[in-house]
Amino acid sequence: IFRNLQGSHYGYSGTRIEALGATEYTLVGIAADQSGSVHRFREQIEKCIQSIATSCAGSPRSDNLMMRCTTFDHVVHETHGFRPVAQCRPDDYKGAIDAGGSTALYDAAHNAIAAVVNYGETLTARDFEVNAVIFVITDGCDNASKLTAHSVADAVRQAVTSESIQSVLTVLVGVNVGSGTVGKELLAFSANAGFDQYIEIAKADAKTLARLAAFASRSISMASTALGTGAPIKSLTF
Repeated sequence: IFRNLQGSHYGYSGTRIEALGATEYTLVGIAADQSGSVHRFREQIEKCIQSIATSCAGSPRSDNLMMRCTTFDHVVHETHGFRPVAQCRPDDYKGAIDAGGSTALYDAAHNAIAAVVNYGETLTARDFEVNAVIFVITDGCDNASKLTAHSVADAVRQAVTSESIQSVLTVLVGVNVGSGTVGKELLAFSANAGFDQYIEIAKADAKTLARLAAFASRSISMASTALGTGAPIKSLTF
């Protein structure tokens, strides 16, 4: 199914409810920067997404996980919508990062969060239990969005207060921003928008992005285990 999102220039797609086999789901949203400046480490970001998908598929609760992946430059591109992780093959993410263009960070972050809320509402209306984990990965600040940072803050607030989602963890990841003012600006954006956690990776090499993939996998596992208990999803140390 494809749905438009109110207040957004982009929509999202998701598996039809009738095709789902479980009664509860953790929704995993990933939005990865593919603007021109990530060209040097685009393969590492792809491998990071592949590692998250692989670990989710190997989880004891893999039947209760759904994943959506988007990339963004000056627009948002949906690699695939919400679907069970058994259908998220690692090879799906080879070539997913087609580096070029500018950075619509606010549009991408808003879309990732609003899509989780909207799809979560659809699931809850059909008596599913839902929680969510969202990762927004970028190497720079916004310079191309139609929406504002305030719009992202509104989306985060709606996700936190939504009665359709038991709990949500939002993580902003700054990659290769160890120098200059970008890291400080992203930290401020994370705080102002209400992200639960900001992670800064000074060097985009295979080792540190593997750490990011492991961190994401642990966070998703914790969220899935907490589903149905009413417990919040706790932030982990990176």
